[in-house]
Amino acid sequence: MSQQLPDVQAAQPDVTVGLNRVGVTGVEKLVELDRPDDRPIVLMAEFEVFVDLPSWRKGADMSRNMEVIDETLEAAVAEPAYRVEDVCGDAAERLLEKHAYTTEATVEMEAELVTRERTPASDRPTQGTATIIAGACATDEGTTEEIGTRVTGMTVCPCSQGMSDSRARETLADLGVDDETTEEFLDRVPQAGHSQRGHATLRIESDGAPEADLDELIDVARESMSARIYNLAKRPDEDYMTEHAHANAKFVEDCVRDMAEGVVREFPDLPDDAVVTMKQSNDESIHQHNAHAERVAEVRTLREELDGADVPADD
Repeated sequence: MSQQLPDVQAAQPDVTVGLNRVGVTGVEKLVELDRPDDRPIVLMAEFEVFVDLPSWRKGADMSRNMEVIDETLEAAVAEPAYRVEDVCGDAAERLLEKHAYTTEATVEMEAELVTRERTPASDRPTQGTATIIAGACATDEGTTEEIGTRVTGMTVCPCSQGMSDSRARETLADLGVDDETTEEFLDRVPQAGHSQRGHATLRIESDGAPEADLDELIDVARESMSARIYNLAKRPDEDYMTEHAHANAKFVEDCVRDMAEGVVREFPDLPDDAVVTMKQSNDESIHQHNAHAERVAEVRTLREELDGADVPADD
């Protein structure tokens, strides 16, 4: 008769301190998203799954817990789903039910979404990619869910462009060009500025699934930068993107503010207490450092600020 091995994981630890997150990362699963009147989207998703651990328990029993996590994720992805955040929410709620010692279960997911696009000038078919970010946190009080995206675009520095603009004015004046013609030329032909590859991250969290369509969320993030970029670009497309970006020069701060405006405009059904996370990071082309800006705020705060409620009155 085999002797039952002791459950060391359930013993009291030497140091009785609770832990917020114990679990596994890098769990890969296929996720199928149903779409009305269209074929489903199949994603290769990577999950991170955690539970909290009380101070009186030594471990979460990783080997046995991995079986529970695998079964939970399999069950969650086996059901038809229209939202990736609901997949995470279902998995988090299942985990909470299966762990008697935990009070909080968290499931996070990332996947690459391939989108079909057309180039802006040559109108050629091409594909783009966006990172989908989803997550959920389940407690006895309910489940919050998050949907988000991380996309790449192009920005142009307004400060650098301003210096080029001043130099162009001086050169045109030296050539005898009158002021009216100079202003018209500079209005039609944006001047050079150093450009960067920009990375926009936009996430929305609320009780239950956020009232935000994923495709529209991706568009808000992409449109927050100076110009979109494309995998395929013929010369007319390159000219279009360059001109469009320089006509729409933005700092990282501008990109975050434009994301905030886009969220408020495009998602009017979001509850006031939904939390929006907006980040912009630019890979600088003429510096060894990078530029970064971010904001985390409730939707009600963004609505108030965009309505001017946060702007001090002039004396």
